[in-house]
Amino acid sequence: MEYIDRCIGLSIKHDLKHFPSVAILGPRQCGKSTLARHILKDYPDGIYLDLENPDDLVKLEQPSLFFREHKNKLICLDEIQRAPELFPVLRSTIDLRNRNSQFLILGSASPDLLRQSSETLAGRIMYQYLTPFLIKEIPTVLSDSLHKEYWIRGGFPRSYLAEDDRISFKWRKSFIQTFLERDIRNMGISYPASTLRRLWQMLAHVQGQVINLSQLGNSLGVSHTMVRHYLDVLEQTFMVRILKPFHGNLKKRLIKSPKVYIRDTGILHALLNIENFDMLLSHPVAGSSWETLVIENLLGITDDYNPSFYRTANGNEIDLVLEKGNKRYAVECKFSSAPKLSAGFFHAINDLKTDHAWIIAPVDSEYPVRENVTVAPVGFVIDKLNSL
Repeated sequence: MEYIDRCIGLSIKHDLKHFPSVAILGPRQCGKSTLARHILKDYPDGIYLDLENPDDLVKLEQPSLFFREHKNKLICLDEIQRAPELFPVLRSTIDLRNRNSQFLILGSASPDLLRQSSETLAGRIMYQYLTPFLIKEIPTVLSDSLHKEYWIRGGFPRSYLAEDDRISFKWRKSFIQTFLERDIRNMGISYPASTLRRLWQMLAHVQGQVINLSQLGNSLGVSHTMVRHYLDVLEQTFMVRILKPFHGNLKKRLIKSPKVYIRDTGILHALLNIENFDMLLSHPVAGSSWETLVIENLLGITDDYNPSFYRTANGNEIDLVLEKGNKRYAVECKFSSAPKLSAGFFHAINDLKTDHAWIIAPVDSEYPVRENVTVAPVGFVIDKLNSL
């Protein structure tokens, strides 16, 4: 299969020239290893070690010696969370060698991984975050305004590239089971898989809604504090996005609780047993699933913007607010080829004094609604945000 270029590839190559270590973090099976092996082609003497492979792990029984023997090579350490004891050795090795482009570290994230790497390698590491495939990485997706195959299957490579929807669906079901029963445990997290699964499924049914931790806790039979811990696990492993509400000095009564999204639409659909596009179109989650596709693709392409959502007590609402410097943009997601906008949306953009507002819908091309308000396909808005 032909390699699919990832948007962050060039940025990683740039960082490798200027930092002693670069970490690529992202969910399991999102393509980190494939991307790393592609980057290693630029380093003929580079070494790739999979720390889930016993044969590779044994090579690091004396890590200082191994790193010293390969001091002039880029060393890639995949699934570093399986060997957190390496972090102090990495620090001492970097300090002794005092040169750049030494280590490419891959991790599926965990509280321990993030804490140990940030504490031990402070000032010595640059983080890059890899998502599953984004729309802009797959040109054929952009030719379909509904992005049907990408939308129903999500962006995990093995799901998106599966031979048909049924195989894709089975892969995602297996991914969910493996994540809950093996991956979480391997990260040193001991929460019960059955409870995490129930929470995950509950979140799927309220996709993109403001969450109430106490209500979720009552349904699960646990405290709201415990729900918060479970959510932290799903967030730190890139399974969910917690979108915070807008906070500003606007003299408005603003909603203060966050919204939660299952980040990959394919995983969302698998949790809800939505196997194909026809089932999705008739399901109540279709609108919020479209919203997820839009938000993840906008936020996945750039980290230059501070994201939030805006909602007042009287119903003025914007799905996504993006701030960069002194600029503020609004994004509304509408699953309709002829989107209709509420008065609350226009009141909201007036409240925030947005520089521009986009209504992202399954349309073929952009068109204005009024001054500084445009209906547009998601690819158009991605390009605009990257150019601003």
